[in-house]
Amino acid sequence: MPELYHVGNIVNTHGIRGEVRVIATTDFPEERFAPGSHLVIDTMPQTPVVVAASRKHKGFTLLRFVDYDDINQVEVFKGHTLNVTEAEQHPLDDGSYYYRDLIGLHVIDQHDQELGVVSEILSPGANDVWVIPRPGKTDVLLPFLKSVVLNIDVANKVARVEVPGGLIDDED
Repeated sequence: MPELYHVGNIVNTHGIRGEVRVIATTDFPEERFAPGSHLVIDTMPQTPVVVAASRKHKGFTLLRFVDYDDINQVEVFKGHTLNVTEAEQHPLDDGSYYYRDLIGLHVIDQHDQELGVVSEILSPGANDVWVIPRPGKTDVLLPFLKSVVLNIDVANKVARVEVPGGLIDDED
């Protein structure tokens, strides 16, 4: 079974003609939900679908799937996630990464000391922030900026960083 990557949540149906209301969790909603796109719904068993139509409506994405043209057919999809397979993944530009590539990176600072391992990524605004837990200390919240993250080696799961002065307060 191919690995699946989450791209949206089906939160409700819309109208009676088989549309579903989706909250996108992808950075590429126009591409992921374009007509002809192949998705997998996490029902049991999984349901492969092809997007027939997509449109924006009140902050949501409304999708209609090929061969699903009635509310009764899509009602069972409420509360489920939309996913893509590895084969449907979009190649990224150099210097861009999927979160799955960054979580688990060992972070090494400018003094060759390991800060820890990236456990999650926050998206509070202008830039992402890596969360690096440290036993017995506060988590490091490292901004994902070119001036801070100097090098990422996805194959070896290592990131080299220059920690800005005052970012880490070990006076706990």
